[in-house]
Amino acid sequence: MRVMGRCRLAVCGLTLMTAACGSGESISAGEKVALLTRAPTPANEFTPVELEATIDNLVAEMNENAIEPMHMAILLKTMTGFFAPVATGANRAMGELGVTGNVFAPSGEARGGVESQAIQTEQIKDMVASGAEGIGVAPYGDAQKEAIEEAVANGVHVVTLDTDVAADKRSLYVGTLNRAAGATAATTLLKHLPPPPGTVMIHGQLIQGWADGLDRTQGAQAALESAGYKVVVSQAIFDGDDQVDLDWMKFQFDAADPPVAGMLGLFDISYRCAMLTELVGKPELPVVAFDFDPKTVEFMREGRIKATHTQRQYYEGYIAPYILYGIKIIGLDATRQILAPLMMGDPSRVNIGVDVVPADKVDEYYAFLDKIGASQ
Repeated sequence: MRVMGRCRLAVCGLTLMTAACGSGESISAGEKVALLTRAPTPANEFTPVELEATIDNLVAEMNENAIEPMHMAILLKTMTGFFAPVATGANRAMGELGVTGNVFAPSGEARGGVESQAIQTEQIKDMVASGAEGIGVAPYGDAQKEAIEEAVANGVHVVTLDTDVAADKRSLYVGTLNRAAGATAATTLLKHLPPPPGTVMIHGQLIQGWADGLDRTQGAQAALESAGYKVVVSQAIFDGDDQVDLDWMKFQFDAADPPVAGMLGLFDISYRCAMLTELVGKPELPVVAFDFDPKTVEFMREGRIKATHTQRQYYEGYIAPYILYGIKIIGLDATRQILAPLMMGDPSRVNIGVDVVPADKVDEYYAFLDKIGASQ
């Protein structure tokens, strides 16, 4: 058997580039010279068993067909922060597949500026022009709509990551399904709440325009209300310092009737929920968070946050090249059929799920991220 090699990140001009290296062997189209082989994933209590099994099933089906060369590209918003593990996963997968491929992102730390959007649009067009057969892209939204449409019209399969575009403009979406993620976070909090009646405050999203944040909030709200609790959603204020947000949260906390019995934060500023419990003199109130901000981890170590929920960015990047390669080798419909266990009834969206990290498992989770090379 042939184990494909890997390459490391490299910086090139306006883009950060990750090249996936092949084995050096020449593979003619249609020639079945070797089986695809995945590198073993370390066994851990946080290993997503169903996700891993689904990728194995996809590889097994591809290995029943002729292995062919492929040119693909993964286009991210940045190579740092949230997207660093995405790049790691994509690079590793392309190395295992032996495809010709790169991971690109606009230079700098911009995450939505007009310049970054324009760069990504040009990257999509450049990849199509250079002969890419598949593109994975974390789009900025409608700014990439036209470029994605043009890619599809040219026969290029497009898989969106993290954020989505209209379902008829791409083959599949890969990422966290936010309504389901919100419901999962609510279920975690329910284990720590006293029986109803009571109010649960959600630090979430109410404003139209950010569909993912709204979906996550509505998923959590529905789960809590179905359990018999009244829900108050405090609109998260991302601009400004903590105090601006805390003042608004306190106003709603004080007005809640019946009194607040617990709090659920749905974004990387979830730690503010724990800060609020101290501000109102009720540090014993159960708080459940989202994401893995250092301040959130600090409150978890102090026992002030019961658990948090993290998105599986590494797997988001890792599965995308396998999906693109699967579409080429066995076709889109067959690929969708294998991915069905992850789709929750939606044949166009692959849910990578979230990790539920209890407060007493912080060190174990850090160890898991280190093992798979996904530390941020």
